[in-house]
Amino acid sequence: MGSQVKHEDAAKTKSRAAESNIRPLMGNEAIARGIWEAGARLAAAYPGTPSTEILENVAGYPDGEIVAQWSTNEKVAFDVAAGGSFAGVRSACVMKHVGLNVAADALMSQTYIGVNAGLVVIVCDDPGIHSSQNEQDTRIYAKLAQVPVLEPSDAQEALEFTRLAFEISEQFDTPVIVRSTTRLSHTRSAVLMGERADVPVKPFNEAPAKNVMVPAHARQRHPELFKREAALAEYFETSPLTKWEKGSKEFGVITQSVAYTYVKEVLPEASVLKLAASHPLPENALREFCASVKRVFVVEELEPIVQTALKAMGIAAEGKEWFPRDGEFSPELVLRGFEAAGIVEADEHEEVVTATPIARPPVLCSGCPHMTSYLALRAIDARVAGDIGCYTLAAIEPLNSIDTCVSMGSSIANAVGMAKAGLNERPIVATLGDSTFLHAGIPPLIDAVYNNANITVIILDNHITAMTGGQDHAGTGKTIRGTEAHRVDFEQICRATGVEWVKTIDSYDMGTMYRTFREATEHRGVSVVISNRPCVLDPVKIMGPALRVNGAECIACQSCMNLGCPSLTWSDEWHDGHHKVQIIESTCIGCTICAQVCPSNCIQPVEA
Repeated sequence: MGSQVKHEDAAKTKSRAAESNIRPLMGNEAIARGIWEAGARLAAAYPGTPSTEILENVAGYPDGEIVAQWSTNEKVAFDVAAGGSFAGVRSACVMKHVGLNVAADALMSQTYIGVNAGLVVIVCDDPGIHSSQNEQDTRIYAKLAQVPVLEPSDAQEALEFTRLAFEISEQFDTPVIVRSTTRLSHTRSAVLMGERADVPVKPFNEAPAKNVMVPAHARQRHPELFKREAALAEYFETSPLTKWEKGSKEFGVITQSVAYTYVKEVLPEASVLKLAASHPLPENALREFCASVKRVFVVEELEPIVQTALKAMGIAAEGKEWFPRDGEFSPELVLRGFEAAGIVEADEHEEVVTATPIARPPVLCSGCPHMTSYLALRAIDARVAGDIGCYTLAAIEPLNSIDTCVSMGSSIANAVGMAKAGLNERPIVATLGDSTFLHAGIPPLIDAVYNNANITVIILDNHITAMTGGQDHAGTGKTIRGTEAHRVDFEQICRATGVEWVKTIDSYDMGTMYRTFREATEHRGVSVVISNRPCVLDPVKIMGPALRVNGAECIACQSCMNLGCPSLTWSDEWHDGHHKVQIIESTCIGCTICAQVCPSNCIQPVEA
């Protein structure tokens, strides 16, 4: 009897201990925890929504356990992690989906090499294009690189799959991709956390034929990839990660990632084959499942990766006939798809919400130093090649002064191409931020000088990676953990590339900015202007004395409204048929830009 009581007490103690390790975590926090629990000692990333918080959370673990660093771009982050793997420590790199484009060159060679210690690539896709320039599907990259891609469906799996990815990496000698999406990355749920694994450091693998990808070695390594794929496919055939949830035999659903949760919500009694990975696929398990039901549906966000594979296997799978290839899924969208397919009867009595939401377009922050640069560029009628950052909002009203925007660092090379193509009726200007310049702007600047392009480059230096939440970089002088670091000198970099005309100006000095931009665009060859002013939110919101409009003197010219500052709004007063303006003093930071462009001098500081 006493022994039984002790056993029950021990079980209760164990249960309470487990409960104490349950925390509500975002998917990104869970991924970071998985990196740490796996015993990884190195993690590198370039910030990008929806992936940014992963490395920020990794940096919350002790520096003595894991090194965390912001890298200049995603390829650098991948190569740093690969170097850690070569050196024998489990390593991870983190990026958003478009970042994998930058890292792809290294990934395609590293997949031939394999790993020494585990190498995991965390990639966060953005179905619905909430904060990206495209909606690409990382699973296609996984198939191209012949590496496995794990797809967790909730925060608990995000932790577990990330931790498991390191084991798979080492077991099969391969980099492993863990694919998240915006919904998973930023949704919070209960997660049972574990302890950190004590993984010994491996010695460097002295194997030039494996580690050095010259053509002769690559030809030897390529057949190994096919063997590895076959072994991985067999692993997923027998792994409990591939889950068959039996239900109705009328139809079955094959799904993975967050889409699985939507299927379970809409069709809780359905037969479901939940895949942990879209590549490589467990062909035998798929055939067996499909043979057990009359109709087969594939519910997957974005591209029909699994559906296409099933059709290639001769299986009549349905999917994109009912569910779109673009946009983010939801339980409502999945339900509508199954209604259209005749699986679920439409609810004729369902209440339809017809309210039209108020349009709230994104705007730059009050006092944003980017406003003045684009106002000045519009004033000189420049043809502007833009780039990726907060400042891309200058493409819309009221600034309306960006003509192109392609990808990180494209602005300078786009401007070079325009100039070389003879588009010279207007000044040609490239604009990009400080982090973007370091990420991908230096090579095209070298190209512009080397090919003597007649362009002006505006580096919008706001001392931070602003768009993704204010992360540090090589131009801020601080690391991710807040320690002091060398700060890049943008003027010196530009001069080192051969640029002879370089000037740094204060973004809030409107007169000097207008004059400098005109001088820069009149210069023959490459000129660079560094528009220098900290982001108004870095590190805390910068606040000066608020400004106020003297309504009696406002002439309703709307010059200040052209800034697009959210602290400026219309008043109830009129002048010559036009609204006068007023300033929302609670949000005004006192930058004085509006006062500088006001021709009637009606904007003044609020008296104390």
